[in-house]
Amino acid sequence: MHSQRYFALSICLFGISFGSFDIRSAAGQTNELSRDRLLEYVDLNQTIHPVTNVKGWQLRRRSVVDAMVTIMGPLPAPKSRTPLQVQINEEVDCGSYVRRHLTYQSEAGSRVPAYLLIPKDALQGRRRVPAVLCLHPTDNRVGNRVVVGLGGRANRQYAQELAERGYVTIAPAYPLLADYQPDWRKLGYTSGTMKAIWDNIRAIDLLESLPFVLPGRVGAIGHSLGGHNAVYTAVFEPRIGVVVSSCGLDRYRDYKDGDIRGWTSDRYMPKLLAYREKLDQLPFDFSEIVATLAPRPCLIVAPLGDSNFRWQSVDRIAADARGVYSLFGAASKLKIEHPDCDHDFPQAMRQMGYRWIDAVLLKNNAIPPKSKQGDHQS
Repeated sequence: MHSQRYFALSICLFGISFGSFDIRSAAGQTNELSRDRLLEYVDLNQTIHPVTNVKGWQLRRRSVVDAMVTIMGPLPAPKSRTPLQVQINEEVDCGSYVRRHLTYQSEAGSRVPAYLLIPKDALQGRRRVPAVLCLHPTDNRVGNRVVVGLGGRANRQYAQELAERGYVTIAPAYPLLADYQPDWRKLGYTSGTMKAIWDNIRAIDLLESLPFVLPGRVGAIGHSLGGHNAVYTAVFEPRIGVVVSSCGLDRYRDYKDGDIRGWTSDRYMPKLLAYREKLDQLPFDFSEIVATLAPRPCLIVAPLGDSNFRWQSVDRIAADARGVYSLFGAASKLKIEHPDCDHDFPQAMRQMGYRWIDAVLLKNNAIPPKSKQGDHQS
């Protein structure tokens, strides 16, 4: 019943089609369209029409999602939603919250390691609170431990800080990093990207199964790998109400001067390599991907000194996607910040991201806003 409601909601709200699209038709339609002019769609007769309202955008959005599926592979069917069978391996008292290391079954034959951080007052039943999916950056040594403050580089501990702020946070591991090495091909996937998306969706199932989590109050945050992982997941997961993405994206065409090989390893999308010498034929790009999130709030942090993802490219993405946000009367819900730093997620930007999440997820019976040292307006 839960999975039926979820897929019905996906289709009704976002026009997503998963099981019955024609790959040849989807690819053909998207290749007729500009990756940057988003207020257009192609009908089945290959005629281009202007998008003038939300209904028209849903037609374009459907073709974008279908094109993503041609490269990432399809989202698993509802029958893949096996019981989570959560196993807790360790529980640590961290002062204001409890940190659990656990695994959950995302599908038959695959268990995902994750950290679950629970504020003590929520755990003790004093109130139900919102939750945040915290997706980690590339780190082949400590993996997801970095976002809970257990090693790795500084400025990545957003799962810990959000738990201290009063949220339940979950930090699943990313496939093929550190100690999480699933054979996604054997499991039937086309890409590591889609395996990660499904693992994240099941992490949200886990969150919403907890009696102290408010259903319908989930956000996503991530840095670098976690930044685009959060965006990709939100495309396919309508329960994510707000996204914060740091150093996670620019246009594929701009990445490393057009060398997209970094996106084509087994961790990501091997099929994208076919477009290495024909970037003008890419079936989708980040302008379209970000636009699919509309009207949900999305904060993108693009540092001026980031050598991985160029801030000028991010500005082009925002300019394209903001036209779609405007259709919903939500232009202000897409925000770009350019801190003067390298590929980093500094404190001021993290605090801005937390306030961005607060503005969406904090409602009646949730966490009251807190004033913490260092949480100042930017």
